[in-house]
Amino acid sequence: MRFNLLSGLIAIALCFAIQTRAHAARHDADGYPLRVHIMKITAQPRNSRNGKHLSDSPDYVDGMGVGDLFENGQPQALQFSYSCIDGLKSSSGYGTFPARWKKKDKTLEILQPETGKPENLESCDLHTELMPGTAFYWKSGLLSQEPATVLKAWMVKHQYDPEKDRNDPVLAAGETPGPDGEITEDPQLAGP
Repeated sequence: MRFNLLSGLIAIALCFAIQTRAHAARHDADGYPLRVHIMKITAQPRNSRNGKHLSDSPDYVDGMGVGDLFENGQPQALQFSYSCIDGLKSSSGYGTFPARWKKKDKTLEILQPETGKPENLESCDLHTELMPGTAFYWKSGLLSQEPATVLKAWMVKHQYDPEKDRNDPVLAAGETPGPDGEITEDPQLAGP
């Protein structure tokens, strides 16, 4: 009788522990008010142990990158380094990723879709170096910098504000679309 009771209590405790861990691994994007547009990254897969087989997958990915942070309606360039389980992905199109400060102006926690499970979000810490008054953009296929005020003016003109879920810019009055239907003056998408 005691064995059955003890086994039952252990089973309940294990279920509770697994459920708590699974719930803790889920992230709610509502708690991440900032947005990050990742322009460019470099990555280096790493193993915490020496793999004995070529098929051993890396334990985590180290890397560096640049992007634009959108905070309080203002764009700001940032450089960052990271070490994450799945690595990071660059933003596609006008897309941004939810983020929040873990340590103001130093460590930014970003959410990205889990590889193979886009409905699940994984977090990764970016160790940031902010570049006040500057924003990144693409010019003739090259990553360039401009004053943040230029990007902010473009955002206002095209009603683009990722913090307020306005993720697709609109044509400004009197502006004609390019041959592919896109906005022709576009600092975020003119890249490779």
